Amino acid sequence: MPIKKYLLTGLLVWLPTAITIWVLLWLVGLLDAIFGGLLTGLAALTPASTGVSIDQLRHVPGLGVLLVFSVLLITGALVSNVAGRWWLAQWEKLFTHIPVFKSIYNSVKKVSDTLFSSNGNAFRKAMLVQYPRAGVWTVAFLTGTPGGEVAEHLGPDFVSVYVPTTPNPTSGFFLIVPRAEAIELNISVDEALTYVISMGSVAPAASVGYRPK
Repeated sequence: MPIKKYLLTGLLVWLPTAITIWVLLWLVGLLDAIFGGLLTGLAALTPASTGVSIDQLRHVPGLGVLLVFSVLLITGALVSNVAGRWWLAQWEKLFTHIPVFKSIYNSVKKVSDTLFSSNGNAFRKAMLVQYPRAGVWTVAFLTGTPGGEVAEHLGPDFVSVYVPTTPNPTSGFFLIVPRAEAIELNISVDEALTYVISMGSVAPAASVGYRPK
């Protein structure tokens, strides 16, 4: 029926926009909630003063996003010079001497440095690997190569990959597979991620094949 066809077409047009807006609103709400918690703690530590009260700031929409953006921007600018890097080193030294906290901080820092470093290779390449059994293929993302004791047991010809779940790619599985059994795709990570989220309905345009190692 034409009506059903038109409804489905309209849904396909508006669904990406609606989901994008929903995610952005959720993110703004989350940051505002965190900012509200900080204001609550600040209100408990400081006496009431004239002018704009802390409670009034709590109800300003998007203020948490603006504050987080400003803090990140200022922090990035400060640590880009020698003096800022020195203060950053003292900050990290302080955290690495706190029991329990240092284990969590060091682990998160290593992961974030690996993922977001401009010189790193994590999540820079999309691959095909056999999972969950031989003969069944899925899209994965290269995260690096095994190191330490793992590399000693497996040898050099292995790669570490992340296999995302569908349609939510934020959860998945970490696998170590033989390099010869991982096919590097000639597509961007964004195209591969779209392919995963759409459950294969939005195929990447580029062809699949091995790249020279």
